[in-house]
Amino acid sequence: MNFEIGFVVAGLVVGFIVGLTGVGGGSLMTPILLWFGIPPTTAVGTDLLYAAFTKTGGIFVHHKKKNIDWAITGWLSLGSIPAALITLWILHSIESDISGINSIIKHSLGWALLFTSIAIIFKKRLLAFSQKHAGDKFHSESRTQNLLTVAIGVVLGATVTLTSIGAGALGTVTLFFLYPLLPTPRLVGTEIAHAVPLTLVAGLGHATMGNLNLELLGQLLMGSLPGIYVGSTLSGKVPDLFLRNAIAIMLFFVGYKLVF
Repeated sequence: MNFEIGFVVAGLVVGFIVGLTGVGGGSLMTPILLWFGIPPTTAVGTDLLYAAFTKTGGIFVHHKKKNIDWAITGWLSLGSIPAALITLWILHSIESDISGINSIIKHSLGWALLFTSIAIIFKKRLLAFSQKHAGDKFHSESRTQNLLTVAIGVVLGATVTLTSIGAGALGTVTLFFLYPLLPTPRLVGTEIAHAVPLTLVAGLGHATMGNLNLELLGQLLMGSLPGIYVGSTLSGKVPDLFLRNAIAIMLFFVGYKLVF
């Protein structure tokens, strides 16, 4: 594969949007890679490591600002990492049926995009609902809360490994329901801290199966790193709601096309 400016531009655009709105990079990047004609398995494997590298910087920033709840990160990882490894094992066991794997990934990707688009559109309403119905009794029952956090981790681990989508928008929204009393920056920081080891494990697993294009990864990072910096700098200065809704509608139609 030779150098293609299109992939650098794609990385730049996705990085800029992620920095500006916080919308998950996987939900944007994987469909773009499919549009470029990259096979679904390679698109997912490459995008997972792309996400791991781009979000690593976020951990240091959020940790410095004390925006990470490491206990919640631990409970999530307790469910997501084993789920990712089991999903990788299943994919490896049917590796010879490449067309079947591509079909599974395409349909899983489609459903993940549909749910992500809904989560983006109704995020504020879902947050308001969860905060309104947050009972002190439930939040004092830490054992129940911890078990539910592990269960969410299992779902995210399988979804992210299959589609490279879910660690961002879906992860944050589900955490809002379980921890509505925590400040939003702390939930976002916790989600990022959880996403990095998950995407790294899933990405390396895909790489061992040959689902990684290093040249493609390099070109995406070449664009995304400056894109994220510029987007983060301009965050709050561009109408966020319009941009988020436009992205959500686009993801919904892409997801619908992949599923149906």
